[in-house]
Amino acid sequence: MSAAQKSLALHLGLIGGLFALAFILPTYHHGNFARIMVLATYAIGYNVLFGYTGLLSLGHAMFFAAGMYGMGLAMQYGGVPALPALFLGIIAATILAAVVAVLALRTIGVAFMIVTLMFAQTGFLTILYFGEWTRGDEGFVLQQKVRQIAGLDLSDPMTRYLAAWVLFSVALLATARMMHVAFGGVLVAIRENEERTRMLGYNVFAHKFAAVVISGAIAGAAGAAYGLLFGYVGATFASVQYSIFPLLWVLLGGAGTTIGPFIGALFMFYLIDYSSGLTSAYMLIAGVALVLLTLFARAGIAGEIKRRWAPWLP
Repeated sequence: MSAAQKSLALHLGLIGGLFALAFILPTYHHGNFARIMVLATYAIGYNVLFGYTGLLSLGHAMFFAAGMYGMGLAMQYGGVPALPALFLGIIAATILAAVVAVLALRTIGVAFMIVTLMFAQTGFLTILYFGEWTRGDEGFVLQQKVRQIAGLDLSDPMTRYLAAWVLFSVALLATARMMHVAFGGVLVAIRENEERTRMLGYNVFAHKFAAVVISGAIAGAAGAAYGLLFGYVGATFASVQYSIFPLLWVLLGGAGTTIGPFIGALFMFYLIDYSSGLTSAYMLIAGVALVLLTLFARAGIAGEIKRRWAPWLP
């Protein structure tokens, strides 16, 4: 079996396994996995920028929140149905990503990281400033009766799980495909040696711009889906915390691997979930786990598996 065939089998196996779990998992874990798949989609978007292109962003929460608020405000005040509102959220995040890319890509390295953080903080403060409509830190709840697509109630646990599964599956397969075409190869080349890539005649700025926009659009789709599936829109999702989370998930799972974001989101979610049941200092346990992984699995879980045993791992 070729590497491409193994890669396809792995992705389809993961997608098939998650589908089967919809009918097996107990209620508590059923809800958790729906949430994890949406957050893993967010991490997949981040991985496009950081894992494949090598651009470290500390402001991705602004794209997640743009998708969430673009969808939520359209439904709350415009009376827009769920599906069109979902697309409006994605469009809002994509436009924001394009604007940020034009400005932030004028910088490199640490400066890019700081600029994205500043943009994200501006977005967070804007949400608080317009609290009359956004409800600020309190946020607002989307009523169950409006959370429907084609007659399907997205507040129903099974429907919500399958909707999250569709979103994750599309994002996973799309990014996997992207990395098997020339565009994905150029992104990796930029990550490894930007100057050499430019000398070979590639338009580095155009590829980096596209990476930011694609990354922002996927993050926005995850944000819009999160708000729609779980019925809540709040400023917390625009905070620095939600810019750090995808970085941690990608680092834990394996930057530059297609399944790394899912593994990282799954690992961190349940680590915090179980440790919080043992002690109020659960973040200390999470921190120790992060330090140990950094020391002994620098490439992340999937990255170490790829390096040691399965070089074909995408």
